[in-house]
Amino acid sequence: MIEFMLNGQRTEYDGDPDRPLMNVLREDLGIISPKDGCAPQAACGCCVVQVDDKALLSCVTKMEKIAGKSVTTTEGLGEYRQNVFANAFVTEGGVQCGFCIPGIVMQANNLINHNPDPTRADIEKCLTPHLCRCTGYKKIVNAIETAADAIRNEEEVPIPECDGRIGSRLPKYQAGDLVLGQHRYVDDIRMEGMRIGALKFSDHPRAVVKSMDLSAALAHAGVTRIFTAEDVPGDRHIGLIKQDWPLMIGVGETTRYVGDVLALVVADSDAIAREAVELIEIDYEILEAVTDMHAALDADSPSVHEGGNVLSQSITNRGDLETAMADSVFTATGVYETQMIEHGFMEPEACIAYPTPHPPAPSPIKREGEKGEGLQTPERADESPSLLVEEGFRVGGGITVLSQGQGVFEDRVQIAKLLGLQQEDVNVILVSNGGAFGGKEDLSVQGHAALAAYLMGEPVKVRLTRDESIIMHPKRHPIWMEYSIGCDDDGKLTFCKGRFVGDTGAYASVGMKVLERSAGHATGAYNFPVTDIESTAVYTNNLPCGAMRGFGVNQTAFALESCIDDLCEQGGFDRWEFRYKNALDDGDMTATGQVIESGAGAKATLEAVKTEFRSARFAGIACGIKNTGIGNGMPDSSQVTVSVVPHPGAEGEKSIRGVKVVIDHGWTEMGQGVHTMAVQALVTETGLDPALVEVRVETESEMVTGMTTASRATSLIGNAIIDACREFKADLEEHTLEELVGKRYVGAFTVDWTTKPGAMVEKVYTHYSYSYATQVVILDEAGQVEKIIAAHDAGKIFNPTLFEGQLEGSIHMGLGYAISEDLPMEEGRPKSTMLRKCGILRARDMPEMEVIGVEVPDPYGPYGAKGVGEIGLVPTAGAVANALYQFDGVRRHKLPMKLPRKRPSRRSNGRNGSNGSNGKR
Repeated sequence: MIEFMLNGQRTEYDGDPDRPLMNVLREDLGIISPKDGCAPQAACGCCVVQVDDKALLSCVTKMEKIAGKSVTTTEGLGEYRQNVFANAFVTEGGVQCGFCIPGIVMQANNLINHNPDPTRADIEKCLTPHLCRCTGYKKIVNAIETAADAIRNEEEVPIPECDGRIGSRLPKYQAGDLVLGQHRYVDDIRMEGMRIGALKFSDHPRAVVKSMDLSAALAHAGVTRIFTAEDVPGDRHIGLIKQDWPLMIGVGETTRYVGDVLALVVADSDAIAREAVELIEIDYEILEAVTDMHAALDADSPSVHEGGNVLSQSITNRGDLETAMADSVFTATGVYETQMIEHGFMEPEACIAYPTPHPPAPSPIKREGEKGEGLQTPERADESPSLLVEEGFRVGGGITVLSQGQGVFEDRVQIAKLLGLQQEDVNVILVSNGGAFGGKEDLSVQGHAALAAYLMGEPVKVRLTRDESIIMHPKRHPIWMEYSIGCDDDGKLTFCKGRFVGDTGAYASVGMKVLERSAGHATGAYNFPVTDIESTAVYTNNLPCGAMRGFGVNQTAFALESCIDDLCEQGGFDRWEFRYKNALDDGDMTATGQVIESGAGAKATLEAVKTEFRSARFAGIACGIKNTGIGNGMPDSSQVTVSVVPHPGAEGEKSIRGVKVVIDHGWTEMGQGVHTMAVQALVTETGLDPALVEVRVETESEMVTGMTTASRATSLIGNAIIDACREFKADLEEHTLEELVGKRYVGAFTVDWTTKPGAMVEKVYTHYSYSYATQVVILDEAGQVEKIIAAHDAGKIFNPTLFEGQLEGSIHMGLGYAISEDLPMEEGRPKSTMLRKCGILRARDMPEMEVIGVEVPDPYGPYGAKGVGEIGLVPTAGAVANALYQFDGVRRHKLPMKLPRKRPSRRSNGRNGSNGSNGKR
């Protein structure tokens, strides 16, 4: 018997002494604030708790070490410190997806106990065990400073008063619960009678599955059932664009990568399911894997898919290339390569599915003020049940899925296809996730959980470990790029020629669109009169590659911006002036032939960084452009409903006017703040108190949207809410809000007029909107990154705090992409699946960041807004590369780039010139 104090209460544990404390807290005691981000890797810090006077990683702290000690989690901090930390993080913008924050709060609490007045350096040092993929850490440090000041002076941290309108710093929607770990992510949700599933992955990237022996696994105590490919009742081939990805590989079929699933074991516990997976015996015929994207294009290469290894080819050209090349005075050419990297979202994939009760029973999501028979449910509509009624289930009815995915309606389409159901029989409820960055667009475990729950008639959870997550989900494309650009003797660009090859891995995912986006953005933020671009996506047996923040544009920006600097050096051109002279302006044309009719903000961002760039000794500069919306002939649309409903308030809660306003939409909240954007648009239109507004996302609402991608959610939902509020505002002029209870207002916004690639049209509209940016990277005397300045045109900044947070997080990701992040493959396998070896930067690694907001209104964005989620890291690697060249004269052609050893430069002057000439000779 192990006795210890837990949050001030004496607690006894009578189990395995080697069991991790995190598992006991989460699984046995219902303490959900320590999050499982990587167990047992001990790399992310999401599980930190306080044990006596130390902050410990609970995922690797054995229960035997806890005997006689005191364990504290955020649940036991006491009301005063809970409020201080929650309000500090919310006020300072130190929380986005929130998954990492409870562990950081406990680390900060321990630091403040030992050092009541910590410096920023002290705080950054204490954050060494922690990873955050969203914030860039600076606002986290600010929040801890604020909390420390308040605790030292025994003061409160008030939430600033805010009207919630566009342009205000409205606190992020429901952020307080995120800070203290009380938002229930999928893996935090418990249901009565819920089974747990674990996946058997392929042992080889390319092999024929000759046979599977499940007998030992089935005989393992606690195993309920094992599913294989033959159990799928519908079509098991799924995919966002091309349906080439099987839910499971069957006997007699060939695996295409090590993340292919062969079987799903469902058992009474996670541990039992994983033990049984190890007992499955597979007989393979191992085949030669296709792992080199260039070799995959050879005629004699084995085919990963029937029909060959070319997934797609995007071609765009205009003008007389040969003449433009011949007439150019200066030409820069080069071959550039970028690497595969891991998204590194802190929350690994998880899904819960359960049969829809029959006959229909009350929704297991309790709305505030409702009482569900036999239900113990959370109070917020965007959260999911902790207990599910058992009566009324049937095998073969409908299915409800709790998904962390980036598109609940896309999830519904694919799950219905797998199960052979009508879409109306599948209800997918969004559980706001712990980060995604594109990595949760493809279906991961949702299909497996839905299959098991549907066929068993029981709730089933399937979750991935960090190792499994890294193996299974698509990554950022490695792209090989051959660039050639030219200019005349006045420094005006003349042509751009590019040949790109991208490794899209084993399955299509959205690879064709990523390489299409690389082609469409090949000319960057500049006006090239002549272009010739070919971009090819290639199948291999490597891990699939798909959507990741920047979506193929980061890669081309790195190469293009390096070539731009090369031209400047050849011609003696000022690097800032050259970019300004060639930057896209209204009336100029992009790589695809689209004329920018209004809202071009590239020059405004250049103007914002001019002075500091010119004054720096070792400075790199790069510009960027990124589409808002998918475009390319595909519709971008959003629907919303705004409903006025009774709100008696939960027990003990003071009711606010007896009503609330509910926004139903289809976009995924994953830390970026789309729910907050929705609230601010509604408040701006109606003048209502933001405290009255609730936001929810589930497919039953039929507010159909696509994937939360392409930085489009804010612009589309904002316009849809403006549309819905036209009638709502008119009614508010004639009635009180209480008199409108029961009213429902529908709004929509659709862009269905973009141009499909290759279409013969008079005017090309590839995208309805673009964002623009310029970044400057400044190195110190030792060649280390000292400061990054990011000037970004957001059209209209909805919320300055969230805007800054998005960009600081993007810069963190972009800098890591430039100097440290990598996921190297060897014979179709990752060399490591350890999160700490992915090269993600920690707080101590981040330089000073200055974010400059620029507002050049977009003609189609709500209030002139443009997307900011992806553009944030488009220019970063190029700016770093150009800064390093100024430092040591070496042109980098491959990512990641290693920074110099920390020693002073021997060069007397940077290539910028001490007089601010920036290379002009």
